[in-house]
Parts: sequence; structure tokens; C-alpha cells
Amino acid sequence: MAVPCTGAVFDGPVKRYQSSDGFERGFCTECGSSLFFHPKGSDLHGIPFGLFDEQPDLPFKAEFFIDQKPACYSFSDETRNMTGEEFNMKFRSG
Repeated sequence: MAVPCTGAVFDGPVKRYQSSDGFERGFCTECGSSLFFHPKGSDLHGIPFGLFDEQPDLPFKAEFFIDQKPACYSFSDETRNMTGEEFNMKFRSG
């Protein structure tokens, strides 16, 4: 689960890796923690929810790649659902 952030700035020991065509991920070079996923060419950074201390009220608004979710996943919150194709059209460059 990730929190979408725009305009994110990452200081410290951060390394970016191309994880797939058009996407990159960021990791801490000291501890190896996953810090974000980022569709290249966009301002979106998906930051793992677990990186935020004591933020129980962050809203659950969207599910991405809904067409690839396991059948057993079912969230009770009303969310905006985006297929992988819809996500790629909105956030991915070329």
C-alpha cells in the first residue's frame, strides 16, 4: 500500500533503479528499505504507508492495477479503481 505524493523531495542515501519500462523505484542505500515507486515523466511518487509514523487517518482513495489483484483481496472502502492500462495512460511517459 502506498500513499500518492506529488512534488516529493528525497534527501539522504537514496538510490533510484529502473524497475520496469517507464517505472523506477527508490531505496535507502544504507538499510535497503523501499522508499517509493515512480512512473517516469510524472510527478507521482507512491510512498509505502509504513514509512509514516502514527498516521491512522490517511484516506484510502484508490486502487491501482485492479485487474491484477488476487481474487481474495476485497477492501470495504469505496475507492477509485484503475486498471493497469488506465494507470499507465494517466501516469506513465511514452
